[in-house]
Amino acid sequence: MSPQSIAEPLYVLIYTHEATRLPARQSNSIGIYVFSITPSDKAIIDIGANLTHESFANDFEDVIHRAGQANINHMIITGSDVEDSHKAATLATENSDLFSATAGIHPHYAEQYSDDAATALLKLLELDVVKAVGETGLDFFRDISPREKQIKSFRAHLEIAEKTNKPLFLHQRESHDTFLSVLKEHRQSVGRVVVHCFTDTAAALHDYLALDCYIGITGWICDERRGAHLLDCVSSIPLDRLLIETDAPYLMPRNLRPKPKTRRNEPCNLPWVLNAVASARPETVAELATATTDNAVRFFSLQK
Repeated sequence: MSPQSIAEPLYVLIYTHEATRLPARQSNSIGIYVFSITPSDKAIIDIGANLTHESFANDFEDVIHRAGQANINHMIITGSDVEDSHKAATLATENSDLFSATAGIHPHYAEQYSDDAATALLKLLELDVVKAVGETGLDFFRDISPREKQIKSFRAHLEIAEKTNKPLFLHQRESHDTFLSVLKEHRQSVGRVVVHCFTDTAAALHDYLALDCYIGITGWICDERRGAHLLDCVSSIPLDRLLIETDAPYLMPRNLRPKPKTRRNEPCNLPWVLNAVASARPETVAELATATTDNAVRFFSLQK
């Protein structure tokens, strides 16, 4: 078979022990990508899962069971608007050992921001299980909400974080310059910040680290088409500022094998993210599991 006859890359999955340091992604001249995944007995935390999404409505308990089998011992449920934040808070209240929540309005829904919405978010943030302000930020890739509305909502969330002294869970896509400028205005008056689902450049990463931000890495790093650059820069993230997440049901790792029948991502796929990160850093999978868990506990003020 000639290289030209391969329409899609071929994939091989290898399970390894900790001592085997195979890269999570390597290719040869005919386009065969080899992925390795190292099982770890260390519990890990998914810092961003959209578990209120309608796609989980019919098999929520099964999803949580699979997460437990994958050693995910806590999940931060992302709030993307006021209604969604209420649902996230309810789930976290019902099972605070397993779930925590955030409360905020995603930039896609920035037009929903109002004084009443701010009041509702502040009320939710009084709950101990609601650990962070967000998801908020800017998304100029889709521009689902007008940019001026996004910026207004982002600024308002930063002010809410100042009032509540809770950390910020931030979203940025194709909006780095404006995002950075707004964040810099408030950085000295807010506490901990995570730029979740980081997909941008090494230069953008440097800018966020210079502001002492945490960085959330998703299955984007497992995507050989779009995320290869993350393998090159993830080693620049200080170990104590690194967090991992699925952003389920979005961003399923493309290296999952066998290939799932659905494109819905789940928290149980977090070990694939962990392994991809480990392939590009000096730490072992177990060491990264411990570090990212400790970081999540510290960032969200969780009980160990």
